[in-house]
Amino acid sequence: MTVHPIEAESYRILAERVDLSRFGPLAAAVVARVIHASADLEYAMTMVVEDAAVQAGVDALAAGAPVIADVEMVRHGITGVDSRCYLPQEAAGGTTRSATGMARAAAAHPEGAIVVVGCAPTALEEVVRLHEAGRFRPALVIGMPVGFVGAAESKARLRASGLAGAAISNVGEKGGSAVAAAALNAIARRARG
Repeated sequence: MTVHPIEAESYRILAERVDLSRFGPLAAAVVARVIHASADLEYAMTMVVEDAAVQAGVDALAAGAPVIADVEMVRHGITGVDSRCYLPQEAAGGTTRSATGMARAAAAHPEGAIVVVGCAPTALEEVVRLHEAGRFRPALVIGMPVGFVGAAESKARLRASGLAGAAISNVGEKGGSAVAAAALNAIARRARG
């Protein structure tokens, strides 16, 4: 794979400014990609990712697992991998559109999907709820929603759930579509070799 000189220079600068040695090599590649996408060095301290979770994502992609995004902005940020978004025009019965979309995704792909949440804390909450109910068993969940209402809490809930071993997240309110897609793109790059 040919790397553009601007990207190479960006990673050189990143390596000078931040120490990722607390992460395993697979996890460090994901964190570096998130930092590269955001220019936010704080992710080196707040990301929660293990090599085993990254490897689960690599293996799932290699096996043809569907990639599900919470919103179209996340889906459009994912490159080189077909991804889907099940966000409906309207929410179902007293919940949010994002949560409804995740319920639809779980019904379509109950086992082995990769879920990428970069916008909606309610989507991540729904993923965890569906997993706890035995209705959704993703291979990997990238949970990096952004916001002042529910984002930090939904990520903490993901890390405390039965999905913790197959999760990538960060601590705090920061997140967003670009960084969630960047995490998946790092995994996809690894899967392509």
